[in-house]
Amino acid sequence: MDRYPAVATPKLRCREIAEADLDAAADLLTRGFVTRRRDYWMQGLRRQAARQVPDGYPRFGYMLDHGGRPVGVLLLLYSLRTSGGETAIQCNLSSWYVDPAFRGYAPLLTGIAQRRKEVTYLNISPATWTWPIIEAQGFSSYCSGLFFSLPALSRVPNGMTVETVSPETRAIDGLSGTEVERLARHAGYGCLSLACRTPDGGAFPFILVPMRIRRGWIAPPAMQLIYCRDVTEFVECAGSIGRALLRHGKISVILDANGPIAGLTGIFSRARGRKYFKGPHRPRLADLTDTELVLYGP
Repeated sequence: MDRYPAVATPKLRCREIAEADLDAAADLLTRGFVTRRRDYWMQGLRRQAARQVPDGYPRFGYMLDHGGRPVGVLLLLYSLRTSGGETAIQCNLSSWYVDPAFRGYAPLLTGIAQRRKEVTYLNISPATWTWPIIEAQGFSSYCSGLFFSLPALSRVPNGMTVETVSPETRAIDGLSGTEVERLARHAGYGCLSLACRTPDGGAFPFILVPMRIRRGWIAPPAMQLIYCRDVTEFVECAGSIGRALLRHGKISVILDANGPIAGLTGIFSRARGRKYFKGPHRPRLADLTDTELVLYGP
């Protein structure tokens, strides 16, 4: 149960989204994001309904309710992270929309969503024109751009193999149970989960997601890196991963970055991909697990 009471004005209140509200939330988001179909939102909301959420935190987010009629919605994705050996709470501030007649009350949503001091809040998909606004709200950038790599041009280490992880996978030699569960869970979300194995028995976990297919476009030949333990491990395995991706028709892997990445062939750009955080724990690069990019898709 939420530790904070709902905020109310005459006939208008801000409350947690309940499972009974999912159809109304999908309707609001479909109105607000005209390039997204309703089934896109319903798929993501169903995934939120089924996933584990830290105790005491909202499962879906918050809704503006006017006399029993939903007029605004803000999706939140809470997850646990390990930071400095401690368990930390992270919240991805995801999609939000408020009907035009109630836009003046939109700060109720954002104010409630960001008031927990122990939580690290993420904004991983801000439009470029909102960057100054987000910074004025106390957010700091932890990722300044994207690196577009061509991993197949990297050297392939002798004896390295690449294994595709399915949602049914329960054990992988060289990986912990937690890592295997993460790979399998994200494979169930439609990600490409891989385990790169070295001749000495070592294993490295990776999760990638296909780039968005826009209406009328050919599927882009690129994947985005969602997870690895450290970018240096991706650099080490890039050649093997790149050749495995060629079989899927993909030639590029996009990584969150703050500059060019040594050991990879590619181009760094600050034109897009900036990501922000606010809270006690600075997020690390190469970990977008359990965020909107996974549960809802690129």
